[in-house]
Amino acid sequence: MEKKIWALCRQLLEEKKFRELRELLCEENEVDLAELLETLPVEQAVLAFRALPKELAAEVFSLLPPEFCRSIVEAASDRELSEIVEELFVDDAVDILEELPAGVASRMLRQATPETRQLLNQFLRYPDGSVGSIMTAELVKLKRTDTAAGAIARIRRMGEDCESIYTCYVTDEHRMLQGVVTLRQLLMAADEATVESLMEPDVIAARTTDDQEQAVETMMRYDFLALPVTDAEGRLVGVVTVDDVMDVMEEEATEDFEKMAAMAPSEKPYLKTGVFTLARHRILWLLVLMISGMITGGILGRYEEAFAALPLLVTFIPMLTDTGGNAGSQSSTLVIRGMAVGDIDLRDFPRVLWKELRVSVLVGAVLAAVNFVRLVIQYPGNQLICLTVTLALFATVVIAKTVGGVLPMAAKLIHADPAIMAAPLITTIVDALSLMIYFAIAKQLLPI
Repeated sequence: MEKKIWALCRQLLEEKKFRELRELLCEENEVDLAELLETLPVEQAVLAFRALPKELAAEVFSLLPPEFCRSIVEAASDRELSEIVEELFVDDAVDILEELPAGVASRMLRQATPETRQLLNQFLRYPDGSVGSIMTAELVKLKRTDTAAGAIARIRRMGEDCESIYTCYVTDEHRMLQGVVTLRQLLMAADEATVESLMEPDVIAARTTDDQEQAVETMMRYDFLALPVTDAEGRLVGVVTVDDVMDVMEEEATEDFEKMAAMAPSEKPYLKTGVFTLARHRILWLLVLMISGMITGGILGRYEEAFAALPLLVTFIPMLTDTGGNAGSQSSTLVIRGMAVGDIDLRDFPRVLWKELRVSVLVGAVLAAVNFVRLVIQYPGNQLICLTVTLALFATVVIAKTVGGVLPMAAKLIHADPAIMAAPLITTIVDALSLMIYFAIAKQLLPI
């Protein structure tokens, strides 16, 4: 939405020309309208929202942040609130109810029809992060005996209230899932062709209790636009659509990114999260890393005599620890990402270990050779020190890359999130290992 339209909307609100405002807003996309409402003061945002037709108002409402939804719910009449609840898709309504304070959510539920209230309460009982919590109940159901023409007529009648009509599901009188047929198949078939002759009987479906990440992996693997969801008895209860999957992907990617940066995941955007909340999410991991970093100090303390005998050894410690940390982070990032998208599984552990070993040897050899030449030129007459640093660097890179590739899989094995084995933790572990290797080699080759 262009800035001049935003300014015009504000002007119409100030002049209380709600009819002209309604006509202007109806021409805009619901995403742009939600963005506009977020830029307005709460009082004006509520007035602009109430000017929208009920269908458009429900779409905009589902895109607003919880604090704006709360203001609108508190300002809306019972009739307006009832219209919003009934127009929302079930999955959108559930997402909003979960974010709102209990009192505000209760008011929304009270204004729903008994059937809608029962359905929403059923969805709210599904565990957070499960497939049941993100599915929608609005879908097209067909019978095996329907003809293609009859099925298309049914889609025309039911499609307006469905989130997706491109994939239709075939059920029996007990709602047992029997097959799937696409709208394309129905349109291309002869009018008298039966749904049974067109449908695919081997349906890939998810269970309501499955983890939402499994639904994402399934839809990505098979390029589905929608995935049917069944209960424990195999009855069709909903469908996960591609827009729901995109939301889950963004949520999971954000969570992994925050964990890889040594932070506790946050559900709110950065600018809407309080300072104390941000500090609380960060300080725990920083304390863990700080305390674990004391191990490095303890190792250095054990070799004070080596420093006194050869002070030059100290100057190479930052290079060794930094290179080791960077090498380990490369491997851990690739493995974590591979596990997240399903390219790497626990059964691939031997292959990952073998591959990282070979990569680390190649990378370590190149870095060690370059470093040896540099040290010989920079410190002539200290060949043994140069050799010590070079061997330590090679060993550090090999161990860092191996540890970085293996630890995320080890975390998965014990049912922990692989993302926690990312750069900060890998760096801390590799720092300690690299110092131990460095001084072990130095004691063997140098007169200390």
